[in-house]
Amino acid sequence: MKDKQPLMYRRSLRSRVALAFALCVAVLSVVWGFAFVAAVRLSEDRVLSQQLQLAANSYPTMPANLRGYDDIASLPQSLRAWAETNPAEGLYEFEADELHVAVLSADNEKLPAGNAQRPAFVVFDVAGIEAASSEDWWLLLVISGVVGTLGVLGFGLGVIVMRRAVAPVAQLARAVADIDLEHLSAEDYKRIDSSRFGDDEVGVLAAAIEKTLERISAFVERERYFTGSASHELRTPITVITGALELLEQSDLSATDVKALDRVRRATLDMKTTIEMFLCLARETDDGLYDEQFSVLPLVNKAIDQQRYLLNGKCIDVNIDQLANPSISGHPQAFAIAVNNLVRNAFEHTLDGQGPITIRINAHELLVTNQLSHDTDELHPPTGASPHGYGLGLAIVQRLCERNGWSFSMLADEKRVVARLSW
Repeated sequence: MKDKQPLMYRRSLRSRVALAFALCVAVLSVVWGFAFVAAVRLSEDRVLSQQLQLAANSYPTMPANLRGYDDIASLPQSLRAWAETNPAEGLYEFEADELHVAVLSADNEKLPAGNAQRPAFVVFDVAGIEAASSEDWWLLLVISGVVGTLGVLGFGLGVIVMRRAVAPVAQLARAVADIDLEHLSAEDYKRIDSSRFGDDEVGVLAAAIEKTLERISAFVERERYFTGSASHELRTPITVITGALELLEQSDLSATDVKALDRVRRATLDMKTTIEMFLCLARETDDGLYDEQFSVLPLVNKAIDQQRYLLNGKCIDVNIDQLANPSISGHPQAFAIAVNNLVRNAFEHTLDGQGPITIRINAHELLVTNQLSHDTDELHPPTGASPHGYGLGLAIVQRLCERNGWSFSMLADEKRVVARLSW
């Protein structure tokens, strides 16, 4: 397939651009050269035609429009006053009289010896030969039109040549743009088809993109297979254990066995939450659940109930300050996991006698505050931030928030620790 590539496409991109520029300049130079030569020849032919026409109109008397004068007195009347000023040697034009005058200085070696004391004049009468002013304007208009046309043609030629030179780049860009990067399929990388771009820089880039997309597509397929299988294989044992616990609860158990059963139940619940959390983070797509509308308060209450056992044996108050009842858009399971992590961290890291723990629900944010000191009157978020040392779950909360377009921050000082989740 590479053998069928045009010769230009076998060159490097840099060589193609340089060749295209050189070709465009060469073509424009040739065109402008022909236009200039044509204008010169046209001017010559026009002057000769005008002079011949003047002679034909005067036939049989030939016009004497080119004459030499050795004496100022013999010059045409309109030139005598000017000649008295002793003009320097050179060429002069008198548009009003339609005369062109060449002045030969007194010491010009071409003058006769007896004429060495005075200048000589050669007068060319162009009356009837030069174009009229109106004709000059028409000629200027024609030349301007030709120049403008050549400029437009040159610009068009440049655009065509440059498009031809960078066509493989544009073709690669279109192939990449047609791929939906948010929903990659296993066959998307084949749209690149790097073999059609040759061995130049564009071909190398196309091959790299194709291999990268192939690896990403393979990873997405492995992720879908893993999450599909793990979702069933990991949740099934948890379901079995939960069922067995429910059966054991119906039996006559001693107080020691009941405590052990409670620990198993809590460990099972933690295991279930961890599995759901990691599966939620592992999924690339989740069937549009990231746009679901849900209420915040029920999920907060559920998280408090699930984690309240962590406060057993601690004299700590939990206050829910509900200033609003917001409903937000996102993944409800992800939000529940995030809230569970924040509540769990608050309950675990608050020591006996500290507190209270305040959970404040605003219209656009959720604040979970661990009160470490009783020296403050109001619970305003501190300005310092130190999320370190409060559990691995906070990094997971951060990732869940990023996936859903929410914002998470941890603020801490010597009096309080505030976890803020805003939407």
